[in-house]
Formats: sequence, structure tokens, C-alpha cells
Amino acid sequence: MRGAAVDAVRAAGGRRAAPPPFEALAADYDRGFTDTPLGACLRRAVWRRLDARFAAGDRVLELACGTGEDALHLARRGVHVLATDGAEAMVAAARRKIAAAGLAAAVEVRRLAVEDLANEPAAPLYDGALANFGGLNCVADLPALARALAPRLRPGAAVLLCLMGPLAPWEWLWLLRRGRPGEVFRRLRGGGVAWRGLTVRYPSIGRLRRAFAADFRLLRVSAVGALLPATCFAAWAARHPRLLASLDRLERGLERVPPLPWLADHYLAELQRR
Repeated sequence: MRGAAVDAVRAAGGRRAAPPPFEALAADYDRGFTDTPLGACLRRAVWRRLDARFAAGDRVLELACGTGEDALHLARRGVHVLATDGAEAMVAAARRKIAAAGLAAAVEVRRLAVEDLANEPAAPLYDGALANFGGLNCVADLPALARALAPRLRPGAAVLLCLMGPLAPWEWLWLLRRGRPGEVFRRLRGGGVAWRGLTVRYPSIGRLRRAFAADFRLLRVSAVGALLPATCFAAWAARHPRLLASLDRLERGLERVPPLPWLADHYLAELQRR
């Protein structure tokens, strides 16, 4: 897997015992991604849409919260968050972060695998939900997730899902430079990609829309890492801050223009509960 994008498979853990990779990733995740210049650009791209959809006083359910960075951002804006993750180490890191910020009253952090959502009480209803940076790429049954999520949201609730898509030219370049041409189109493999005993899948925008179609309508899709490089180029991006800033501005202005959402390392899908 590329650098910080291992975050994409963390959702496969849960009460059944989280996969060891995610326990190990928690300690260095923020240093390797969140705190890098590229990571900051990518996260801001998602935050600007979270800010557009969620307002102070809203109650939001976060799936695969990782170290809690998105929950912390929302809490600082007055949003109440139930932040969940399947890996105990991620949950512990998020709790420490929230407590250090003095925002424990606004954010509850709970160990919960995405696959176990259906077993949770359906009340109270949430005003929205989110899953950021590939937290759903290891979920084998997206329609089942949609069915579990729908009764936990009020009608009209916003759902923001940021997933890794099947086409990623920046990653192709990275793999070719490392003499690994056989892996260039690995995201297109029908059965997904094996990684440390897990399977990572790369659903297209169309597949995601169809999986959620019964209870949600797709409102907006934007690119997160199309002109901006993929996370495997984090070190390169840190050495070129002015170019990174220019690419960031350009991508934000063109983030919805085809084919960028289809050619991005991640795409951000914004849905609405019917």
C-alpha cells in the first residue's frame, strides 16, 4: 500500500479483534500523513465540504475515524460527533487527542467496526455521517452498509464518503518509477487487492451510487488528489511547497470537473438520505 493510504483498510476490524496492521499504524499515522504538507492539503479539501454540510449543534456519526482528526475539526465548530473505529489503537489515539483538546463533551469515541453498525441501536437519529480517506475501501458489502446506515439518519441527512477510486494516474507513475508495471492497474482487479491478510477494494463512483441508491441520492462528487499528488508522493510534495500550493488551488477550483473525480487518488461523494 502507498504511505498513508493504509488508513483505507482500517474499517475491517471491530469487536471480532482488529487486524494487527491498524493497531501498528495508529502510532505513526498522524506523523506520516496528517502532519505532512500534502496530508494537510488533502484533509482541508474534505473539511471545506464537511463545513458546508454540517453546522453547529448537528449530531454526526463518523465511521472509521482513525486518530480522530476529522471529529476534532467538527467539534471545534460546535458539531457533536460519535467517532467510531474498529482498531483499539486508533480509538485510544482519538480519545487522547480529543481529551487533550478539551472537547470530550462534544465527541464520544467508541470501538465499532463498520460491519457491526447494523447491531447498534437505531436511535437517536443522526443529522449526518462521514467516513474519510478510504475508511470504506475494505468493506466488502457496500449495499449492506447503506441499509445499516439509513435507519440511523434523519431524512435529508448528509453523508460524506471519501474513498479510493479505481483509477489513479499519480499512483501509476509511482509504480512505474519503481519498476512495478504489473501493479499499475491493480485497483481494477475485480476481487480487490490483498494486503496483509485483508482485501482492499476500489469501488467506482457509479458502483458507490448504486450501492446506496435505495435510501440515498448522490448530490456531488469531487476529486481529492487528482492534480494534487497521491500520498505516495508526500516526501516529494514537502520539497516543493510552492508547487503544492499551486496544485491545491487549481484542484479546488476544478474538483468537480470531469474527469478529475474519476482520476483522483480519492473521491469525495456527498449523498443525502431520502
